[in-house]
Amino acid sequence: MKQLKHRPGFRATAYLFTFVVIVYVFVFMNTPYIVYQPGSASEVAPMIKVENADPAEEGTFMMTTVSASYANVALLVASVFNSNSEVVRKETRLGDKSEDEYAAEQVFYMNSSQSYSVQAAYHAAGIPYEDVVDYLYVFSVPVASNKGQFQPGDRIISVEGQKVPDPEALSALLSTKKIGDQVAVVLQRNGKEVKEQVTLVEIKDKEGTAVRPGFGVTIAAVQKVKPKEQGKAVSFVDTNVGGPSAGLMFTMEIYNRLTPGDLTKGHRVAGTGTIDAEGVVGAIGGVKHKIVAADREGAEIFFVPVKNYDEAKTKADKIGTSMKLVPVSTLDEALKYMEELPVKP
Repeated sequence: MKQLKHRPGFRATAYLFTFVVIVYVFVFMNTPYIVYQPGSASEVAPMIKVENADPAEEGTFMMTTVSASYANVALLVASVFNSNSEVVRKETRLGDKSEDEYAAEQVFYMNSSQSYSVQAAYHAAGIPYEDVVDYLYVFSVPVASNKGQFQPGDRIISVEGQKVPDPEALSALLSTKKIGDQVAVVLQRNGKEVKEQVTLVEIKDKEGTAVRPGFGVTIAAVQKVKPKEQGKAVSFVDTNVGGPSAGLMFTMEIYNRLTPGDLTKGHRVAGTGTIDAEGVVGAIGGVKHKIVAADREGAEIFFVPVKNYDEAKTKADKIGTSMKLVPVSTLDEALKYMEELPVKP
């Protein structure tokens, strides 16, 4: 009986095939999990422009983030050996949204956070202002027939050649049309202009009885804050992050530039927390990861929403940081703390 001999070429092909399968499984195959880890602690000063700003700032205000990655097998394995990793199922983050819809929602929350931070800073600095709608933003596209024409994150620039300053104006314009009509829509998508001919679909009112023509998309209005005093305008550059949790730190940086003196007193100040127009600080998610991120960047002070303090303190004690945790429920409390803080020698 003859023994079969494996040719070198066959063996090399088998090894290569096995290697490709392993790489695919570990790197490219999706899993139903997300891995949360400490993100960054970034200075907010470069993200904000304030007209005629007071330039005094020896220290820095920093926003903190959480790194959230849709996990492959390799990342899941690595997370086992990382004490700062947290693995959760996708649905706990996404709910019934797609990944694109969730990302668009987070961008909207960041834009809203920026608007609220400007309002809160103007309010604290005694600068009168007004709110106007900046643009209409597409949250989600639940109607299948329009998924190819709209995408989550689109900005609606014009409809039938007309600017649509708010949702009411859009509804009024579409009410003159019929279901099945096509309308010309100009969108902004990823910084580029996109033109579409959109077929109007049937939209039911909340009561579920009356119907009207519409796009079949979920839309929100993004606000823009305008000061009533000349030379006090505030604008933002792209932060490349989403979510509302940088509101407090944005507000403190803006207030520092609108008012005389250096609120930082030369300290490295990090923090987190949502903000509203009245300066109320709200709770956020992932504070334990943000504590680690701030500590890594040498923060001396960390402002934390009162409702997140216990979780933050537990993590701070665990990593042995010397960073001072300051629980706050309002902007006034944070400003008072900084105003009473000695200047760093």
